[in-house]
Amino acid sequence: MPRWDRWSRKAKRIWADTGPLRLGFTLLLLAIALLVARYSWNLPLIVAAERGSYDVRTTLFAPRVDQDPRIVMIVYNDQTLIDTRKRSPLDRRTLAQALRTIDAMGAKSIGIDILFDQPQDEDAELLAAFRAMKTPTWIAYANVATNDDQIIYDQQQFLDGFVRSLGGTAVRPASIRLQVDADGVARSWPEPAPGLPELLTRAMEPVPGYARYQGSVRYRMAASEDRPAFASLPIDLFRDPAMAQALADQVRGRHVLIGGDIVDIDQFETPMTATTARTMVGLEVHAQMLAQMLDGPPWKRLPNGALWAVAALVVLAAGLTSLTELRWFQLLPYLGAQLLLFGGLPVWLAWRGVDTQNLPAVGWGLGWVIAFLALGSAARAVGAQQRRFAQSALGKYLPRDIATQIVQEPEKLALHGEKREIFVVFTDLEGFTKLSHSISPELVASLLNRYLDALSDVVLAHGGTIDKFVGDAVVAFWGAPIARPDDGTNAAKAAYAMWQAGEAFRRHLPEGVASIGKTRVGLHWGEAIVGNFGGEGRIQYTALGDSMNTAARLESANKSLDSSVMASREAMERSGLDWWRPMGRVVLRGRATPVEIFEPAPDFPASDVHHLQDILNGLLTNRQQGLSDLAALVARYPDDAALQNLYMRVEHTPSGEAYVLD
Repeated sequence: MPRWDRWSRKAKRIWADTGPLRLGFTLLLLAIALLVARYSWNLPLIVAAERGSYDVRTTLFAPRVDQDPRIVMIVYNDQTLIDTRKRSPLDRRTLAQALRTIDAMGAKSIGIDILFDQPQDEDAELLAAFRAMKTPTWIAYANVATNDDQIIYDQQQFLDGFVRSLGGTAVRPASIRLQVDADGVARSWPEPAPGLPELLTRAMEPVPGYARYQGSVRYRMAASEDRPAFASLPIDLFRDPAMAQALADQVRGRHVLIGGDIVDIDQFETPMTATTARTMVGLEVHAQMLAQMLDGPPWKRLPNGALWAVAALVVLAAGLTSLTELRWFQLLPYLGAQLLLFGGLPVWLAWRGVDTQNLPAVGWGLGWVIAFLALGSAARAVGAQQRRFAQSALGKYLPRDIATQIVQEPEKLALHGEKREIFVVFTDLEGFTKLSHSISPELVASLLNRYLDALSDVVLAHGGTIDKFVGDAVVAFWGAPIARPDDGTNAAKAAYAMWQAGEAFRRHLPEGVASIGKTRVGLHWGEAIVGNFGGEGRIQYTALGDSMNTAARLESANKSLDSSVMASREAMERSGLDWWRPMGRVVLRGRATPVEIFEPAPDFPASDVHHLQDILNGLLTNRQQGLSDLAALVARYPDDAALQNLYMRVEHTPSGEAYVLD
């Protein structure tokens, strides 16, 4: 059976056999697994792991670049603070002098990451430098609403006035707001905030596609330690225009970012910090975002539909894995393939340049585990329920070895009907109904139980399945729930042994009990629908179909045939035994098609079996000779009532036709 069919059947069985409470709990867990596999970045206990996983991928595949020729950082460093004897605010005379020099060098744009939020003695000189600027210049702007930890109301009022005083110049305000996650790491471009102008990097170089971009910052890493990704020059070098001319090539045509690179001030952790132990000043974060814009289109993310599809695939794969019937070592290749798929996909996407922030890499793994455990526990619960059912019921009508196998593999005991080829045995005890009217009910029950126990022992000893008891009748079959190569042999031997058990029973009746008739047995092979039937409240493992009816009619035919055990040709040919003797063709009661019948006769000489078959075959060509030969054979066995009955039937049946039983 294809593996998908087994998965499907097992899933249907779990669905059907799981109680409402457990089923609801399982579905709830599957829903949780799906949500975890999709929204793990929004779950408090998982988001830290997702961020860590993302940081590793970002560090692993961050572009290793030479020094960027498009951007230069001009910085106040710790030596500048020592020389100017100012730490906060930064010395504005130095800035004014540097701006005049940079403006003359032909910079493409200038972005200043310094807040002018309080008055200084050098403000007039700085404002004069700003008003004289020809290079497009943006100065830092912030407000209390978005940055209340660094600016207060009075500072914002001064900053607003400072910006207004530059109206009509080449100098405009820009937001320097950067965004960090709850763990303090700057991974994403900041979201737009009301009351703030355009972000500094977007203002310096507007690029289509980045106007509303809020994805991840694509950090670059230096290809070598001695050449950082962005050139960083001390601002002191630009105070004297004559000395700064040597640096003109470092500025001309480039975007210039001016700000602080001071120990322990404006430092940001990045996705690479955990690996490199290096933080990044805010000015360099702006440089990274500006370089990202200049590199090309925004970093793409997987669409929402694709994330849902992968989450559903995760749950489906976990469910199918939990329902598989493979052993652990056979399961390893499938687990390896899923680990490669769900564990490798985020890495592959990051390598291909896809933004994997908010990609639930850890969530896929956790969702898989939840779904696997949810369906696995449901399957184990159903399996335990089926084992309890099997242990309580199978031992009553299945052989021990088959019952043990069913307990180990409950799915072999179909809880629905399935078509099987089986050997069917019907028995009936002649005269028991009449006897039961003449003795006490207690004795009837005692005798019936003893008789049925004897025949049941025969069935189970020969590997058969007890279908049912109908009064004193026993119905059994071979070939289900587990079929074995020797089912035909066992069924035939059991049919004969059941007749013998019946004979032993009638020889050992209690004193005072009238004699009882023989046990009649019918054996047939054919197709039947086998399974548990009867509804939820009361079920019975049984077989239904024409083969059952044929076996019953063969049993009943024994009375008309003066025989005890009778089998169809279909059962005889598949029994693997050579003790059968042909008993002609008959039309069973209620049937129109003739049936060739055979009787087990282990003591009947093989030579006479072949002779009898030749006689029956010869009747079609020379009826008189055949009748004469059959009469001679019957005469040699005067006590064989079944053989004499055969002669009677042949004698009274037109040539080539079958005897019709009443």
